[in-house]
Amino acid sequence: MERALRKYLPGGVFRNVPVRSSQNLSAVRGRNNRTTELRLRLALVRARIKGWKLHANGLPGRPDFAFLRRRIVVFVDGCFWHGCPSCGHVPKTNTRFWRAKIQRNIQRDRENNAKLRKGKFCVVRIWEHELKNNLGKCVVRISTLLARNPQGSVGRI
Repeated sequence: MERALRKYLPGGVFRNVPVRSSQNLSAVRGRNNRTTELRLRLALVRARIKGWKLHANGLPGRPDFAFLRRRIVVFVDGCFWHGCPSCGHVPKTNTRFWRAKIQRNIQRDRENNAKLRKGKFCVVRIWEHELKNNLGKCVVRISTLLARNPQGSVGRI
């Protein structure tokens, strides 16, 4: 947990958290979630889209997919963790902490977008609910960008 977020918790730690809730949150992983990036990964393979790298080191925010030659990066954002405006929510317990946590994630996403764009990358963010509702549309969005940007000439996008 970030040091900056501890101030939103009494005593700097979670108290009176049900065991089941603690287990559920401990099981959340930042990579290879079946419902999000693994699903998109399989769809990209099925669509025969190549040239991507998973979790490229050295890029701000470690994008889920990076087409380095084309200078396109793709993030798959969980609706809860990244504060989706249509279906994200703040839990009713420890509300101050969770609101601050989600706001910090949103702020970090904006900062990473700006850094990547400054480095001449095209940034694509896909919400978890977009993958669930219309996976094909997400794949078409990526393939269209790749087709419009064959040699990494970001200015044409």
